[in-house]
Amino acid sequence: MPELPEVETVRQGLLPAMKGKILIKLELNRKNLRFDFDDDLAKRLEAKHITDIGRRSKYLLMHFASAKNKQTLIGHLGMSGKFTIFSHNEAKMRQPQKHDHVVFYLDDGTAVVYNDPRRFGFMLLADDGNWQTHKLIRDIGPEPLTSSFDAAHLATKSSGKKTNIKNHLLNQKIVAGLGNIYVCEALFRAKINPTLPASILATKAGKPSKICQILVPIIKDILQEAIAAGGSTLNDYRQADGNLGYFQHRFAAYGREGKACTNANCGDDIARIVQSGRSTFYCPSCQR
Repeated sequence: MPELPEVETVRQGLLPAMKGKILIKLELNRKNLRFDFDDDLAKRLEAKHITDIGRRSKYLLMHFASAKNKQTLIGHLGMSGKFTIFSHNEAKMRQPQKHDHVVFYLDDGTAVVYNDPRRFGFMLLADDGNWQTHKLIRDIGPEPLTSSFDAAHLATKSSGKKTNIKNHLLNQKIVAGLGNIYVCEALFRAKINPTLPASILATKAGKPSKICQILVPIIKDILQEAIAAGGSTLNDYRQADGNLGYFQHRFAAYGREGKACTNANCGDDIARIVQSGRSTFYCPSCQR
């Protein structure tokens, strides 16, 4: 499932193609994806300006506005969803594909196609642009690449917590957008055993522990590196321009079970355990 870097990469790809344009036609080729489309979705969005393409955690936010009202389309890529941008000439020659479920036709002739073979993605409308209070978003924690996510915040949320640190960081109420891949990579780089309790991130007084102060900038660095690399291409993920992401070639832990640890003078192999149904990859020697 795409994590923050993949969704951010898609957002960056859609932004220059869609921002400032008018949605001329919204083509819905079925009544639903994971969920049913909102009633009269096309009618409620057509003829509106696209004022911005945003992101919150793993959700894409398409902001629309007219003289009368604002609307925000909240989207999730699911397991296999992808957007592809077709220029005016490409759109005229485009042959529809089997799983092209949603097509955005813009006033400059551009067509933006959402294709999703597994249909685990979705698009839901937040009326009047009140996406911040939508039930999917209102309880999400701070964005990890903002100043709101710092060691003090993480220590406060971790003090006294017995949950293992891996699952703690996957909790979207703690921090937004982190998923299995980047948590594994961050814990490896910080040399933290994924089975340890989250309470190690705080002192007895509730202040950031030394390891917490190390971990937070590592999380930020890994996410920034992944965004710069276009995300990680696993399974069906593609960028909006159709290109692959390349951060998977830098994985030090994720998916490397049985392969040698990349840390100098280690000599051990990457191991795999299962935590809450998800695979965790780590080095038993480096991450104690």
